[in-house]
Amino acid sequence: MEIHRITRFEAVEAAGHLFDEPPREEATRRFLDDPGHHLFIAYEDGVPAGMITGVEMTHPDKGTEMFVYELGVDEPYRRRGIAAALVSALAELGRGRGCYGMWVITDEGNTAARATYGRFAQEVEQDQVVFSWTFDET
Repeated sequence: MEIHRITRFEAVEAAGHLFDEPPREEATRRFLDDPGHHLFIAYEDGVPAGMITGVEMTHPDKGTEMFVYELGVDEPYRRRGIAAALVSALAELGRGRGCYGMWVITDEGNTAARATYGRFAQEVEQDQVVFSWTFDET
């Protein structure tokens, strides 16, 4: 397995099957152009097998932390340590960039994600509520 930090749209496009929807070129380029946004892809024999995205978040009284935005491993490559290797790669990058920590949100019933993140996290937050809203596209 090889893990590469991705900076080109073409690499994201070639790994499009790893995302929930096909990558949008404008959004992908905007993501990759932001120095606080990070994308790694894991390759098995040259085939994109998994990906992780992270976003540095800075707050005036807390400093900078890494948010694990999304992690995905293609079905045929699961249970081979790819997800753990991707989380480690993002954490290493975060440490190197001065982040004081890393965090992620996942569904209560997502046992695969909970097992992966549980290997690394020192604590699990309980009783959290996530609110979200969508803006109309005009």
